[in-house]
This record gives sequence, structure tokens and C-alpha cells, in this order.
Amino acid sequence: MFEFKKMATATTRSTVYAGRRFFSSIASSHNNSHKDTHKFLEPNSFVGSWKVPKNPKEAEAQLARLRREYGKQVKEVRKDYIREMELMRLEKQRQDEARKEATRVANEKRKKLKAEAAKARAEERKIAEEEFRQMLLKERSAKLEFWRMKEQHKEEYKKEKKEQLRRQSSIWIDEINIEKRTIEAMVDISLL
Repeated sequence: MFEFKKMATATTRSTVYAGRRFFSSIASSHNNSHKDTHKFLEPNSFVGSWKVPKNPKEAEAQLARLRREYGKQVKEVRKDYIREMELMRLEKQRQDEARKEATRVANEKRKKLKAEAAKARAEERKIAEEEFRQMLLKERSAKLEFWRMKEQHKEEYKKEKKEQLRRQSSIWIDEINIEKRTIEAMVDISLL
């Protein structure tokens, strides 16, 4: 039983380890993809060039010469690196400026379109307000005309009533003659 547990534990460990290795290999291949594209320098002439001299002074002079040459080469490599980094910085700066310019142009274009749209909306609003004002003026003039016509009809009605009253009043009888007329009217009725 104990051996079975040991074996199961060992199997589990190997699976976990293999899983870790699998995931780590994926991550490392992703992170180290520059290894495939990197260009290495040519092998250096200093490596393996040392020949043991017989005299220690000669060895010291040869070592000093190798150091000087190596220093010159390192200096050249550093200059090349600085030149390359400067070119990269200038290229990045140029790209940044181009991107900023493109952004500025796009913003100006967007602002121009926005201003044109606002201007068009203002024109439409102005036209709509003018139409509304004209419609109100028409309504007011129609209401005024209707009111004038109504007033004219009222005046005509009043005049007609006055005329009718005047005609009726011409046949009116004075109070003094009213009894006399009443009696005459009764007698006339009885004759019929």
C-alpha cells in the first residue's frame, strides 16, 4: 500500500513538472523570440590569439597591445551602438511627430466638420424659426380679420335692431291717445 502511494506521488510530481515545463517553454519561446532574429558579430580575432611568449616583458607588451586593440574595437562598437541608438531615437521622434501631425490634422478636420454641422443646424433652425414666425403672423392676421368681421356683424346687427326699433317706434301711439286707440280697435274687432 505504501509503495502504491509513493508511485502515485511520483507520477503526480512528474505530471506537474512536465506541465510546468510545457507552460514555461511556451512562455520562454514567446519572450525569447528575438534570439531567432538576432544577428551576432563575427568571431573576434582576440579569442585564441594568445601565444605564450618566452619573455615576461614581451608578454606584458603583447597583453598591453591586445588590450589597446580590444579597447579600440570596443570604442568602435560603442560608437556604432550610439550612432544606431541615435538613429533609432530620431526615427522614433519622426514617427511620433508624424503621428502627432496626423492626430492634429484629424482633430482639425473633425472640428471643421463639427463646425459645419453646427452651422447647418443653425441655418435650419433659423429657417424653421422664420417659417414659424410667418405662420404666427398669418394666424394673427386671420384672427384679427375674423375679429373685425365679427365686430362688423355686431355693428350691423345693432344698426338693424335700431332700424327695426325706429320703424316700430314710428307706429307707436302716445300715452294720451292709447285709450282712444284701444277703444277704436275693440270696436273695429266687433264690427268684423
